[in-house]
Parts: sequence; C-alpha cells; structure tokens
Amino acid sequence: MRAAPPPLAGGTPGADALRPLLDTVLDALRTGAEERGGPLPPGGPQAVAARAAALGAVLPETGTGPHEALSTLVHTLAAGAADPAHPLCAAHLHTPPLALAAAADLAASALNPSMDSWDQAPAASALEALVTAALAAEVHPDAANPDALVTTGGTESNQLALLLARERLGPVRTVVGANAHHSFRRAAWLLGLPEPVVVPTPRGTIDPAALHEVLAALTGPVLVAATAGTTDEGLIDPLPELADTCAARGADLHVDAAYGGPLLFSRTHRHLLDGLHRARTVTVDLHKLGWQPAAAGLLAVRDATDLTALGHTADYLNADDDTDAGLPDLLGRSLRTTRRPDVLKTAVTLRALGRTGLGALVDACLDRAQDLADLVEKSPGLDLRARPALTTVLFRPSGADDETVATVRRTLLAEGRAVLGRARADDRLWLKATLLNPHATPGDLAHLITLVEGSAHR
Repeated sequence: MRAAPPPLAGGTPGADALRPLLDTVLDALRTGAEERGGPLPPGGPQAVAARAAALGAVLPETGTGPHEALSTLVHTLAAGAADPAHPLCAAHLHTPPLALAAAADLAASALNPSMDSWDQAPAASALEALVTAALAAEVHPDAANPDALVTTGGTESNQLALLLARERLGPVRTVVGANAHHSFRRAAWLLGLPEPVVVPTPRGTIDPAALHEVLAALTGPVLVAATAGTTDEGLIDPLPELADTCAARGADLHVDAAYGGPLLFSRTHRHLLDGLHRARTVTVDLHKLGWQPAAAGLLAVRDATDLTALGHTADYLNADDDTDAGLPDLLGRSLRTTRRPDVLKTAVTLRALGRTGLGALVDACLDRAQDLADLVEKSPGLDLRARPALTTVLFRPSGADDETVATVRRTLLAEGRAVLGRARADDRLWLKATLLNPHATPGDLAHLITLVEGSAHR
C-alpha cells in the first residue's frame, strides 16, 4: 500500500499540519542564532560552504522526514546567516523584517494565491487594489487618478518606469545623475533604449543648473530619473528644483525613492521628500525603511491611464468575455505572470502599526544614524564623511589608505564581528553603516566603533 502523501498547508486541515512544523522551524531559528552568536558566521565563505557541504546529499534516495529536514536545514541557514536583526549587521539596505510581517508572509505562502487571475486570488486581488490605491495616494496626494503596482523592488520598479515612458513617449532618452542606481543602465539595455545620459554629481546630488544644461543639449522626449536616497550615501536630490527644471524643459520626471520613500510615513521627516508628488512615476521599497520581508516594492504613477500600456491578454487567464462579465483583469498589473500576494504582509503592517507606528520606526533609525555620526566625530581615530541625510553613515580610520579600509571591513566579516558596507566618495574608500534596525541602541553603536578602531590598529 502506498503511503499517504505529505499534508498540505492550505484548506481546513492545513493549520493543524503546519503547527508542529512551525515549532520545529522556530526552535531551529533560535538554536541557529545562538550557535552563530553574532551578526554573521565566522570563517568567511570557505567555512560557510564547508558547513553546508557537510550536510550530505541534497537529494537522498530515502528522505529524512519533515522534522529532521526542517530542523537541520533551518538551523544551518540561521547559523550561517548575515542576520539584519543583529545591530552590528549594517552593511546594506537589508532590513530586519517585522515579526508580524513575516507571520503574514507565512499565511500568503500557505494559501499560495497567484496574482495573475482573479479565480486564483479573489481576496488577495481585492486587497491589493485597496493597498496600492492607498499608497499611491500617499505618494501623489494631489493627483486625480493615481495608482501603484506591486513589484519585486527598485530594480523592477525603475525598469517599469522606463518602459512606461517609452510606451508613452516613444524612443525616450533617459537622464540620470552619477549618483543613480545601477538598474537604470540595465533597464535601458533591456528595453533597447540608448545608454542613459549622466549628469555629474560632484556633491553627491544632481545640480539643477547642470541638469538644465544637459536638457538644453538634448532633442526629443526625455525622462529624468532623480534619486531620493542614494545607495552609497542616502542623499536626496533637490526634488522641487529638479521638478521645476523638468517642467521648464518639457521632460518627464521619475524619482527612485526606493530607499527614502517611506519617509512619507514620518511627520518629522516627510518634508525631506517635498516635490516627490510632482514626479510622473515613483519607486518605493517597503523591504527597506518598511521592514518587510523581501520582496515588497512599489511603482506609483500619477495617472493610472499610464498603466494601460501593460495590458495583455491570455485567454485562459483574462478572456475578454470574462472581463466584460466583471472578473478583474490582473495581467496588466505586472510584467510577471505567476506572482506571490506580497501585498498581504504590507497590508497587515499598515493596519497593525498605522502611520504613527511606521513613522516612529523611521524616526528611530534616522536618530540612530545621527547618534553614530556623533560617536564618529568624537573619536580621534575616525573621520566622518558628512552628517547623514537618512540612515547611512560613511566613516573611515583617520589617515588610513583605501587598502587598510578594505582590510578592516573584510577582517570584521571574516571574524563574524560586524557587517559593514563600502562606498567610494571624494576618490576615497569609506566604511558604510546603513542603520535599519529600530532596536539598535547607542551602546551597540559604541561597540561598532570599538571594533572598527581595534581592527584598524592591528
């Protein structure tokens, strides 16, 4: 007699099947974090790869069973993780997800709606429509007909923005600052558009006068891509002035606010995004300053009619007669076909925390960045690049050359003590701390300073 197939996650029995498995997962997450004992495992890539290889066959002839497999592999993953929930894991825009958002993501995985036709995702598609409308209104509060698409993050959102501009304007030229995200070059290549025209940013942000000169030399349709939260320094381009320049030259404006966009939730800091609403399209990532498990991206548009260019028909998913009969057409909501209901975790977070709760998290992280900058300025052995605009702090050992700075970073990584990024500014290499953990304390930051100073003087 054949054995019964393994239980499923959905349906009425699904919750009972999941409950003991979740206990195993949670125990493995805890013991793995305890074994790691820091922000990432010590020993570097070879040590981590060796521990993974020691697990044995990936596809054994006879399976080990659900609890052993979950316990072993989740423990291994947690023990070998670069854990953004650790206050000394601060290299990238890699957020520690909120527990409630991760719990919501479990529900999305268990039910597994596919957001490419209404009959696969009835409630999820309705929820997505409500959430995207609300977030689009946050970005474009003065627009008559804003909308937003759920994306996998800034790279997809920026590519969609260029695609919509191409469909709207024809063979558009893209103008970016030297501070722009690398995804614009890739998007132009993928879409068959010319290489972006680059405006120098010697002070880290686009100079409106320099942009005016560039636009004056171009003919034909142009899309200017500004940035609200650069990857290396967290700087925000002067959005009101750039919007004025674009309006005067007849260029469309896109703003990559993947990093800085969630400042809209903060009553204290949202003024830093003044002028954002004037952009035709805006990229926002909620897996950065929104504390969502990846992926949780968004592309907001001032006018929902711009999205009609994405319309596509596949008879088995959105046949015309079904659409005419009132079934929502979801294929025009993404370039992807099968896609997860990533909106659920965001909906849960928005409802649970509200604007005040999310704004408080944003404010806490910006405050921690100022605290770290204070500590660097008080340390005679460290140099601060500049006061932070968002949550990114660049600093380096005083008098060190670039090789020493790089070695300090790699030493801390190899020892599993701290995860710091790197950035180049003023033709020098800097250590980069990106502070996205609202639970980090001034004491954690002081410990980070001590580790850097100690590594620099070995």
